[in-house]
Amino acid sequence: MSADAMNLHHTFDRPNADRSQADRFRPTMKYRAPLNWMHVEVNELLKGSPRETAAKEQFDFWAGKPKSKAGVQSLFCAGDVTLLKKRCIAVIGSREVSEDGIKRARRIARELAEADVVIVSGLAAGVDTNAMESAIANGGHTVGVIGTPLDKAYPAANARLQECVYREHLLISQFEFGERTYRSSFPERNKTMAMLSDATVVIEASDTSGTLHQAAECVRQNRWLGILKSVVDNQRLTWPKTFLNYERCLVIDSTETLLEHVYRK
Repeated sequence: MSADAMNLHHTFDRPNADRSQADRFRPTMKYRAPLNWMHVEVNELLKGSPRETAAKEQFDFWAGKPKSKAGVQSLFCAGDVTLLKKRCIAVIGSREVSEDGIKRARRIARELAEADVVIVSGLAAGVDTNAMESAIANGGHTVGVIGTPLDKAYPAANARLQECVYREHLLISQFEFGERTYRSSFPERNKTMAMLSDATVVIEASDTSGTLHQAAECVRQNRWLGILKSVVDNQRLTWPKTFLNYERCLVIDSTETLLEHVYRK
């Protein structure tokens, strides 16, 4: 293992609780893209997981996107693909997250990690970053689904975190190396994230947040959708009402509530 890899392993595996988040994850180097990566069929990634059977509509939005030689939809992966065989829940939300939102994201990620649930998120600023950091800091695992190819880190401030994810966890993209991406690429990424997760939990989001693309995709793909009670109770928001009648929508007041519904025997 290289010196850089050893340092990253030490920093993320056993973080000093007294060090600030900024200190622990501040980029100290230019992003280094993964040298080892795989082009894996989605059905193979999900085989043996609670999401093993992927419905046709889950692939409709992938027109023109990567396919294997056999013509099957596939993803670019770097890291431990066996993480997708485990229970996986996406924790997502606003980039401009409040202090309360940060605390909630970090708490639910910690509690899910303690329950041996893999945290899936998008490596965006705000909720995503805090959820993934918390999962790692508490000995859990995380899957990063990004809206750029594997050879790019966006935002740049998450370069070091993204390296940790592909070295010790799993990094996924539906975009080919060197492919140019746009703002519309991130909603496409959210659709893929919904497909790879048993459920999605929205920590905090405005009425115009890109997070809502993933909420809508949960409905289309028949995935569980959790919305924190604090979001539902926020009178300034109108979007939660759009989803409350969805039969798999949960108002989350505790991590136990989420786990009991999504993984009930």
